[in-house]
Amino acid sequence: MANVIIIGNGPAGISTALYTIRAGIETTVIGKDFGALGKASEIENYYGFSQPISGKYLVQEGVEGAKRLGVHFISDEVLGLNFTDQFVVKTKNEDYSATSVVIATGTSRNTPKIKRLKELEGRGVSYCAVCDAFFYRGKDVAVLGDGEYALHEALELLQTSNSVTILTNGKTPNIVIPETIKVITTPIEALDGDEVLESVFFQDGSNLSVSGLFVAVGVAGSTDLAKKIGAATENNRILVDENMSTNIPGLYAAGDCTGGLLQISKAVYDGAKAGTAIIKELRNQKVKTA
Repeated sequence: MANVIIIGNGPAGISTALYTIRAGIETTVIGKDFGALGKASEIENYYGFSQPISGKYLVQEGVEGAKRLGVHFISDEVLGLNFTDQFVVKTKNEDYSATSVVIATGTSRNTPKIKRLKELEGRGVSYCAVCDAFFYRGKDVAVLGDGEYALHEALELLQTSNSVTILTNGKTPNIVIPETIKVITTPIEALDGDEVLESVFFQDGSNLSVSGLFVAVGVAGSTDLAKKIGAATENNRILVDENMSTNIPGLYAAGDCTGGLLQISKAVYDGAKAGTAIIKELRNQKVKTA
């Protein structure tokens, strides 16, 4: 049976779910919290509310409405996305398969403030272990982060690299890290290297020689997930066509992660377009295989 997994339980994700579930498509939404919208104390520019509402209230109402229609919700952190004969969404606790996937996780607005990080992107600094591990076979690499996402990337790299070190940049790890992975909690001062990354310098004057640094701060963002499966991205946004479809068949994106106007109304519209496009695609597939 065809099904869709939507990553993100904000306006874009829930809007998509409302369309697909009403079309009889098994729909699952995976989300962990209220995201950036949950921090908005008053919203008064969204249609249908005579008085200001909180972002948290708007998200909760959207979720409850989707649940009423039969959408299945999973509270978990998404760590990865890949494809075999179907899409596989990897979370902290389990793997889930789907015919179609929608990335609707918003956009990352926080970039680690480390000297020369941006300058060395693509020249030793990477945001996707699955994509770039091949280039660091037998080399010493590091992962920047302190949570489940960082551990996931480190374990991926451990299969091919000579050594893997997790750099928490001054934070205390909130994960259990196996002994095969080194950990340095000292705050980072800067990255160094002429043409490519050569080492990481810390605020205490020490340094670590590495060929690659994989950024995995916080949770996996929208473009992180897109890159893992080969979807095209540009300037921290996922590239989509007029139907919110990426260059990967069956993979869609909606909301802030696609750029443009970062507003609730636009996210809801994107979700509606993604939902209707998925319905059309899955119905066409059914006709072809009938």
